Amino acid sequence: MDFIKDTTEYIFLENEVKISDVIFVPGSSNPLLPRRAAELYLEGYAEYVIPSGKYSITRGKYMPSLPGTETEGIVYETECEMYTDILLKSGVPFGAILGEDEAQYTYQNAFFSKKLCDEKGLQVKKAILVCHAFHARRAYTYYKWAFPECEFSICPVVTSDISRDNWYRTEKGRQRVMGELIRLGNQMAEYAEYANTVNKS
Repeated sequence: MDFIKDTTEYIFLENEVKISDVIFVPGSSNPLLPRRAAELYLEGYAEYVIPSGKYSITRGKYMPSLPGTETEGIVYETECEMYTDILLKSGVPFGAILGEDEAQYTYQNAFFSKKLCDEKGLQVKKAILVCHAFHARRAYTYYKWAFPECEFSICPVVTSDISRDNWYRTEKGRQRVMGELIRLGNQMAEYAEYANTVNKS
């Protein structure tokens, strides 16, 4: 069906990973994301890793990782703390990790990371974005908005068994991807209005 094909191409972004200035990792409680970011760092793709995330605004607290993962049983206060722990255990040096631990949703992940980079004097011309595969479009949309001059390499990680090849085959996959479409529409309308208000003030 054209709808499935078009939705897949729109949501599940991916392109060639290039040598970059930083690796961005928007918030989540899934340790697979920082693990992939660590692999890219250790392969020499970037000088810094910038994990971002406090916890989901809808949950109001950090949600423990899924049972059976490497972080099971470990108490973290924020997503950034968990990310940093995984990065360090994977061999990324502390000085290469620039954590942002206040963001509670994707828009904040992007713009709070931009504020951090500005404070550190980092000029980000190329960046790798490590994110859930089903979250790639929304994550890219906000990070590109925050860093309009930056060239992004999108590095998706398949989580929750939801990929570009199978999302439409399960109720869980369909709900997740349709939810991304809904969030993109609703949030972009809200944030565009906010941006216009700020620009006029």
